[in-house]
Amino acid sequence: MVFQTEITLTPRPQGFHLITGDIMSQLPTLPRTGVLSLFIKHTDCALSLNENADPAVHNDGETVSSRQTPDDMPQVRHTTENRSDVSAHIKYPTTSAGLSIPITCGHLNLGLFQGIYLCELQHHGSARHLIATIIGE
Repeated sequence: MVFQTEITLTPRPQGFHLITGDIMSQLPTLPRTGVLSLFIKHTDCALSLNENADPAVHNDGETVSSRQTPDDMPQVRHTTENRSDVSAHIKYPTTSAGLSIPITCGHLNLGLFQGIYLCELQHHGSARHLIATIIGE
């Protein structure tokens, strides 16, 4: 069985946002065994697996990311867009456009404290679109 759908996420501010529930609510019942592939259709946000037990983790991730690549870097040549776009495009290659998550016994086989995160790299992100592909039996 192969199933594919486009998932839309509501706009969020810059930061790391737990979206496991948003994704699961837009998927059909998962097969007993398989894999969920997620691909985000943007270059100014990304997907990540991270700890979901302590909310400080995603706040810390945003803090470190913004310090490593601030909006006001005078040495950057990519200046045809606003500063938020520029830093987002520089941060993007250090993140991921996609994830593959195993499906076991009809559930995502994530670690005990793992969750799926949207890494919004723009100050004011727009609606985000993901392609979800389920391959299983």
